Amino acid sequence: MQQAKMIIAGGNGFLGQHLQQHFRGLGYEVVILSRSTKPRPGHVHWDAQTLGSWTAELEGADVLVNMAGRTVDCRYTAANHHQIMVSRLDSTRLLGRAVAACQQPPKVWLNSSTATIYADTPGTQPANTEANGVIGEGFSVEAARAWEAAFTEAQRPATRQVALRTSIVLGTDGGAFPVMARLARLGLCSPQGNGRQWISWLHITDFCRAVEFLINTSTASGAFNVCAPNPLPNREFNQQLRERLRPWLVLPQPRWLLEIGAFVLRTETELILKSRKVYPQRLLDLGFEFRYAHCADALDDLLAAK
Repeated sequence: MQQAKMIIAGGNGFLGQHLQQHFRGLGYEVVILSRSTKPRPGHVHWDAQTLGSWTAELEGADVLVNMAGRTVDCRYTAANHHQIMVSRLDSTRLLGRAVAACQQPPKVWLNSSTATIYADTPGTQPANTEANGVIGEGFSVEAARAWEAAFTEAQRPATRQVALRTSIVLGTDGGAFPVMARLARLGLCSPQGNGRQWISWLHITDFCRAVEFLINTSTASGAFNVCAPNPLPNREFNQQLRERLRPWLVLPQPRWLLEIGAFVLRTETELILKSRKVYPQRLLDLGFEFRYAHCADALDDLLAAK
């Protein structure tokens, strides 16, 4: 039986590294398209802007995953705005051209997106599903909408396409959680702002399992919310951290202090103050079962692993 092959564009980050490990464990050949020119096993150089010899890797591949894109954890300056947009749109359009040129194109193409595409959803308003979610406004939403539009424009009849509207993914070795845990141990595990904003989240294990599920489900196409089915308010999330880490002093985090901290750290308060209330309706309807459906169970696992 021929070994299944996965190509990951921009796969050297936190999520990409976990996908590599997960799918290699399933017996896949995993090839990373990387901007680095340093030779590494399993890595092929691309510049994410021009077609080149890297396109040969897509020929006959089973899966293409695109995770290329500059992080939004930065100040929303004009220069950063441009880099965030260009890094997402150019790489997606380029992969579309490469797939179109294949004699045997990848069977399925999963492209990163973000649950931030939805509007700020406070209080008792219903969670955003794929069918009934309210698309928001502002820079981060604009970037997400343009990203998905570029992916849709690149549709190819022989390749099934899935957009991953991923929430905050929690893991011990990257992403937001190590910073959250470190700050919580220092006493910054109080409600951030008023603490009523919702957090949609996902354990890193379930992220990899959801990607595997979507690859293996032939009817899965279009946009999917990739998040746990139980979002929770920021106040409750921080309470759960506090109960597990037990700092000797808990410090307040009013909005004005968060604004100062964001300026010093060269980031934006939107990343913690926007209310993200998202529900994975399509995953559940197709039968996906979360290993960590509740945040308490995810935190117990992650903090036990440290």
